[in-house]
Amino acid sequence: MRTEDESRRQPDSQYEGTSVASSVETASSPPSRRKPVLLGVMIVAALIGGYYAFNWWTVGRHLVSTEDAYVHADFSILAPKVSGYVASLPVAQNQHVKAGEPLVILDGGDYKLALSSAEARIASQKATLDRLDRQIFASEATVDQARAQKAAADADQERSSADFARYQTLAASDYASRQRLETAKADRARAMAGVSQALAGIAVAEANRDVVKAQRVEAEQGLKELEFTRDRALRDLEGATVRAPFDGVVGNLAVAAGDYVTPGKRLLAVVPLDAVYIDANFKETQIADLKPGTPVEIEVDAYPERTIHGEVASVAPASGAVFSLLPPENATGNFTKIVQRVPVRIKVPADVAAEGLLRPGLSVVVTADPHGVSEISTARAH
Repeated sequence: MRTEDESRRQPDSQYEGTSVASSVETASSPPSRRKPVLLGVMIVAALIGGYYAFNWWTVGRHLVSTEDAYVHADFSILAPKVSGYVASLPVAQNQHVKAGEPLVILDGGDYKLALSSAEARIASQKATLDRLDRQIFASEATVDQARAQKAAADADQERSSADFARYQTLAASDYASRQRLETAKADRARAMAGVSQALAGIAVAEANRDVVKAQRVEAEQGLKELEFTRDRALRDLEGATVRAPFDGVVGNLAVAAGDYVTPGKRLLAVVPLDAVYIDANFKETQIADLKPGTPVEIEVDAYPERTIHGEVASVAPASGAVFSLLPPENATGNFTKIVQRVPVRIKVPADVAAEGLLRPGLSVVVTADPHGVSEISTARAH
């Protein structure tokens, strides 16, 4: 017979056996449920990996990219052409200016005086030319008078010669006296001398006329020299005002009112923000298919949320090392091959450049699609 204690423990043993079986069943069930989940994850991963691999094979492998790229602009460093004190400075640092707008104004008092002096001398020279014109007119009249006297002398010579011939015939027949013949001969000689005198008068009058004309030519050359002096004085006066060569933004302002400046002194810079471009230094192994018109995408570090679409404008004729101050000389010493970089000019769309957001010196990332296979941004995202 079972004791009371055994009868009391029997139900507990039955309960414990049931609990152990239940625990074993519960522990064996999770692996059967996780298998489909892991299989699904592996399938999705395989699909994603296949998509990326396919996209790289069809698109990504054709793209070339470089981070060695920066924004540039052909800005102008302005310097005065003349010396003088700065009278006023109508612009400030970082100010937008228009082409022809005064930037630095020098004291132009001395240049105004030089211009006035040159103009006064020109007026005096023109008066001299007017006087010489009148002298030329008078000399022409003198020449005409001498020629008229020559005509009168010719007439006297013709008459006296005819008289001498007639009296010579009469004297031979004793119809005229010897004295009358000698008088006719003297008249003829006097008339011939008058012709010679008239010829000499013509020569003197023409010589005087030619001298005056030569003086006028000399005066004209003097007038031209004075006009050159006047023009230079005018240029100096205009050079006293330094103007903007094109639309842009003032930068690197290095002058103030009252400063004394000389020709060539650096005053300020004008940067045309509407004409910026990108210089991207691609590796020599990347430029085989780059040519003008190749589409590119530009990512500016300063504006990471914006992508700019541009195109290749030109490729440099040599690598950057060739144009350096001390180009490498690989014919001497040991040689270590280094991949060279070639500057590639990237054109920025005009509407983007007009916004003025791109500033020279900003770092950018340029990705080119030489084969035009797809949207660059889509390929790069993968």
